[in-house]
Amino acid sequence: MSAWTFDPAHSGVEFAVKHMMVTTVRGSFRKFTVDVDFDERQPEKSSVVAHIDASSIDTGVEARDAHLRSADFFEAEKYPELTFRSTGIEKKGDEYWINGDLTIRGETRPVALEAEIGGVVPNLQGGRRAAFSASTKISRKNWGLTWNVALESGGFLVSDEIRISLDVAVVQVADVPEAAAAH
Repeated sequence: MSAWTFDPAHSGVEFAVKHMMVTTVRGSFRKFTVDVDFDERQPEKSSVVAHIDASSIDTGVEARDAHLRSADFFEAEKYPELTFRSTGIEKKGDEYWINGDLTIRGETRPVALEAEIGGVVPNLQGGRRAAFSASTKISRKNWGLTWNVALESGGFLVSDEIRISLDVAVVQVADVPEAAAAH
């Protein structure tokens, strides 16, 4: 098994949500780390843990970002971090599903992310580089994110469904002999 280190310059956490039932607002989190224990031979034996700084939310509109950091949404001062911790990885055909626990505002719920391995290639500085992408849809109400405004025309200002996508790059840092990995 190889040890890998997170490459934040080539990684991203993004989300999308419907606004007023018709437009899509997209945003990202600017500060996050991802720990990947990647088994190339048997990706199902891999694991991932992501730590996302709730205050780093960025939709391109500072007033909206401040509202998202407030108690109406992430309550970032009280709950500074969102986390995802994998509990298992399944291969289904050519796809992988990463099952895990997502914690937002202190509330932990299971989620499944559809994932793909982008590839493993030689790194320009030596060693190797691997890339992964994963996505899921969640109901924000499951994590207590219930703030909303009813619209006169019907529906709500912010949809319940949030689409989340991650692109993660890692760089191989060292080879660990199989015998040593068993200890």
